[in-house]
Amino acid sequence: MGKREPTRVVITGASSGIGAATAIAFARRGARLVLAARGEAGLADIAERCRAAGGRADTRVVDVTDAVAVQALAEEAHTLLGAIDLWFSCVGVGVVGRYHEVPLADHARVIQANLLSHMNEAHAVVPIFLAQDRGTWVNMISVGGFVATPYAAAYAASKFGLRGFSEALRGELSRHPDVHVCDVYPTFVDTPGIDHAGNYSGARLTLPPGALAPDTVAKAVVRLARHPRDTTVVGAPALLLKLGQFAAPNLIAAVMNGFMDSWSTRAPRGENTPGAIHEPTAGASGPDGHRRDPHRGRKAAAAGAIALAAMAGVALWRGRTK
Repeated sequence: MGKREPTRVVITGASSGIGAATAIAFARRGARLVLAARGEAGLADIAERCRAAGGRADTRVVDVTDAVAVQALAEEAHTLLGAIDLWFSCVGVGVVGRYHEVPLADHARVIQANLLSHMNEAHAVVPIFLAQDRGTWVNMISVGGFVATPYAAAYAASKFGLRGFSEALRGELSRHPDVHVCDVYPTFVDTPGIDHAGNYSGARLTLPPGALAPDTVAKAVVRLARHPRDTTVVGAPALLLKLGQFAAPNLIAAVMNGFMDSWSTRAPRGENTPGAIHEPTAGASGPDGHRRDPHRGRKAAAAGAIALAAMAGVALWRGRTK
């Protein structure tokens, strides 16, 4: 049996966070990569890390909300790599604040970046996959695709929309067994994204205990190149998320809203800002946010899973007693 050809991968949102961590993880396995994002400095940093890790990396500065630019990226990546084995749509932004207190332009940008850009990418790469008769599109969503997020209404709309889009696209491609649509739903992840987010909450943004390392999510994405699956939840039991969402979504949203109300009044004060949702950051951010306490991670994650189980159980009980 001959030596396996390196995996050929395109990653958008590759200049920081999960996209960057995934690029480096693929590079450690000798992958050939095309990395895309808005920020040139961040891309250059991650490409260099990928080369040092043993992979080959080309970069392209692309705003994926521009469908024409995404189409050009797909065509150029296909020419550079010879084929595309896996395309990872990892662009994501957020803005925190009560819906009516956040500028509509910021809400619109979240929808453009988190939903429409992923649709642009799928529209560009699916024809390539069909021509190859194989390929994997990995769609970064988040547990926000199952659990509504008060103080992040546009984010919730984009993630619920992404989940529906993926399910519809997967149905359309069901007669092509070697073309896969894979959704990834991580819980909170410690990336520089919290520093890039828009914030109109009046409080300084922080991460909850138990946030995942971006490498944890990256490993899950890398596994999909060899073993594609429709749904991958990282950091929480998938069944509990689904039970909670479908049994009593309003209950969970109300509980989360109470938490956010309390947090926004007690947390250290912060200034209103659109963050980096409209323009990229000037320098390199890297994969990791360096905010989590590694010694608390497992216990906090376990506590979070128990809390989810409790909410799901209450939701089911309420449904039965109505």
